[in-house]
Amino acid sequence: MMCMTIRPILIHPDPRLKKVCPPVKDITGELHRLSQDMLETMYDAPGIGLAAPQVGVLKRLIVLDAQRDKDAPRAPIVMFNPEVIAKSDNLNTYEEGCLSIPEQFSEVTRPAEVTVRWIDTRGEECQQDFDGLWATCVQHEIDHLNGVLFIDYLKPLKRQLITRKMIKLKRERAREKA
Repeated sequence: MMCMTIRPILIHPDPRLKKVCPPVKDITGELHRLSQDMLETMYDAPGIGLAAPQVGVLKRLIVLDAQRDKDAPRAPIVMFNPEVIAKSDNLNTYEEGCLSIPEQFSEVTRPAEVTVRWIDTRGEECQQDFDGLWATCVQHEIDHLNGVLFIDYLKPLKRQLITRKMIKLKRERAREKA
């Protein structure tokens, strides 16, 4: 049984959240552990997705579980080098939030359905169609790998307002630790 660690989640603004992550070449034991830590961190937060840059690791790795039914078993997915290879013309608007931008939510419009290709923890190529909340979640997390946050889709004034709130939150948290 692997011991999992809940990792600290970076809060915006942090330069690491704006970097494009390089692809993962080999799925090492270290990366496998990271993926398990990320799932544990995501569930603990609680959230439905988490990207490696959010825990300070600049690698193309995301985890997600958009299973909302409380009675259903967890449905975690670990994706190395995920990419959207097809998207629908139909759009969906969801109120999105982000573990790196706590307690801030805004409506973002994205393709309603996407086909994603990735490498799983066994190093095998996978491909799956996602719709609804799963489609929104996987696109949101892939954006993180490209240095894009959900607030980048908002009008500049709203984005600046949220960024100022996050700077204030980081200051408050730093004072609490001091």
